[in-house]
Amino acid sequence: MFPFLKGAPLTQLARHVQVRSHAFQVRVFRAPHRLLHGTSRALLVPRSAPEMLLFKTPPCIHLLPRGAQFRTSARVEAIPTPLIWMVLKPVQKLMAIILGRSVRKWWVALPDNRRQLLRQWAWRQRWRLLVAAVAAAVVTALLVFTHLDQSPVTGRTRLLVFSRQNYMEFAALTSKAYMEEFGELMLPKSDARHQAVERVVEHLAQRNLDLPEMANVDWTVHVVQSDTTNAFVLPNGKVFMFTGMLEAVADIHQLTIILGHEMAHALLGHAAEQASLSHVVDLLSVVLLAAIWAVCPRDSLALVGQWAQEKLTKVMFNRPYSRKLEAEADQVGLQLAAKACADVRAASVFWQQMEMREQLSGEASLPEWMSTHPSHKNRVAQLDRQMPRALELRETCACPPLPSTDPRVVFSKSVRVLLEDAKTKTKPKPAVDGTRLPSGVTAPAALMAQSPPST
Repeated sequence: MFPFLKGAPLTQLARHVQVRSHAFQVRVFRAPHRLLHGTSRALLVPRSAPEMLLFKTPPCIHLLPRGAQFRTSARVEAIPTPLIWMVLKPVQKLMAIILGRSVRKWWVALPDNRRQLLRQWAWRQRWRLLVAAVAAAVVTALLVFTHLDQSPVTGRTRLLVFSRQNYMEFAALTSKAYMEEFGELMLPKSDARHQAVERVVEHLAQRNLDLPEMANVDWTVHVVQSDTTNAFVLPNGKVFMFTGMLEAVADIHQLTIILGHEMAHALLGHAAEQASLSHVVDLLSVVLLAAIWAVCPRDSLALVGQWAQEKLTKVMFNRPYSRKLEAEADQVGLQLAAKACADVRAASVFWQQMEMREQLSGEASLPEWMSTHPSHKNRVAQLDRQMPRALELRETCACPPLPSTDPRVVFSKSVRVLLEDAKTKTKPKPAVDGTRLPSGVTAPAALMAQSPPST
């Protein structure tokens, strides 16, 4: 770098090294024989660096050009991987359409003799093409097997392309978007409804600290003023509860079960799991989409084929898998509620109430195979099958004994009474105790008067 200094003494070399920053200086020293065989070196080090630290790495000469300045760049945050794939998803689809359409036009434009030659070449190379296809299938299978994981609570084997850390970053962006969307509708922390939900979430978290996934999450509650009957929990522990859902639950036990279900989604990492499956299915669909546009003789037929392919993908892969995750969240959420000493028998009652609510409102319910959630009837049946195990788990957690009256029996009797009253068109008879709230008292008001199940 400095040929005119070749063979010059080290003191002369030190004079030629100029550094604008006063935080650095040139030190000339002779290294120990065991390190550098007695040779001398000049080292550019901070003035505050101790002499003993100079030999942690082999000494060398750091030379800076005249007028060099030290600058620091601003910290750049990496874009979460799931967000990148979400952005690239429509691009992949567009590229597949362009590629398939180009192949079709190229094939149509070929003379008949060229097409025949290409067919003969493909037949001669059929074994090589088959080997290439098998190799591609093997590589795909290896990629799938190397990304298999076990569900934290249930131990179920699943495909996980996106890591938990990647999806936590994506969840942070999602929570910011929701906070901006619902900012003006958020209830203050002093509101009784917010406090009721927060007490239940804290109670569930404290009673399930034996799960590492529960202890590692910082749960934060947000209650949104909206008639929407919905609640969800993001992977980073942000709980969003709509007041419409508070209107739908009858007591604190049902609220505990609903929050346990939503928290189970976060504990099990269902968001990352579903995104992983969707990512793999989308990659395979790109190949099929390109083939559709290459084979179909006209663009109109290709559009019909593309529409059919998208519908089949949803019906055969996305929606069944979503229903499977919902069923698993029901199972784990029931366990969380049982350990929190809730009356788990209220779980099936809640979904029967939701079924009646839909029927009375006249809402058209989709068949289960077209929905992302299990039907209310199947949900009730699955919960009742899991109920004995949940009740045993509750007994092992030093919970107080449950009332002898089963809320499921009470609900069935109340429905029977209502149906008889509707047939006779008489004034409704008083419902069985525990099935209706007192006159003039709404469900949220009753919730405010209740506390989470005590131990």
